[in-house]
Amino acid sequence: MTPLDLHCHPASPCPVPLTLRVGLQRSTSELVLVWRLQADPAAIVWPEPRPAGPADGLWQHTCFEAFVRRDDGSPAYTEFNLAPSGQWACYRFRAERERDDHATAAAPPLLQVQRLIDGMQLTARIELPQAAQADDDGIGWRIGLSAVIETTGGHLSYWALHHPADRPDFHHPAGHVLHWPAE
Repeated sequence: MTPLDLHCHPASPCPVPLTLRVGLQRSTSELVLVWRLQADPAAIVWPEPRPAGPADGLWQHTCFEAFVRRDDGSPAYTEFNLAPSGQWACYRFRAERERDDHATAAAPPLLQVQRLIDGMQLTARIELPQAAQADDDGIGWRIGLSAVIETTGGHLSYWALHHPADRPDFHHPAGHVLHWPAE
């Protein structure tokens, strides 16, 4: 699992030095993501631990995100929000920012959070919805990996593999740059 570097959007510079990397492994129906944030833990606002379960608005504080779509030209995708609190969210979209409220519920991701002396690590095991699963037709996935990091004082910075717009926009299809399997 080679870690990939996330980059801070220039419109939201982070006021503290930090490094943010994510590694991934996948099978046909499951994605395992490991986010590693290195920074002075006192400089980051960590959400309070909560009972594991779905929650909205996680992106308003420190949160890790994955956007997954089949690489078949379809505009449909799934967004996962994963918080160090143990809470999570899964949203399905028919097209960019067009929620599909009739999609079937996702299986709860399994989250493991480790507080470290120089930051934290969040591991998420996600069972992908049927629409995002790779199958034997040779079609892979396009994945966007991102994070929102809140620092003391309430400053939010936005991190991603690629920022395609002047403002942070994790939904933008051009930001879903990871091809899986790799080309």
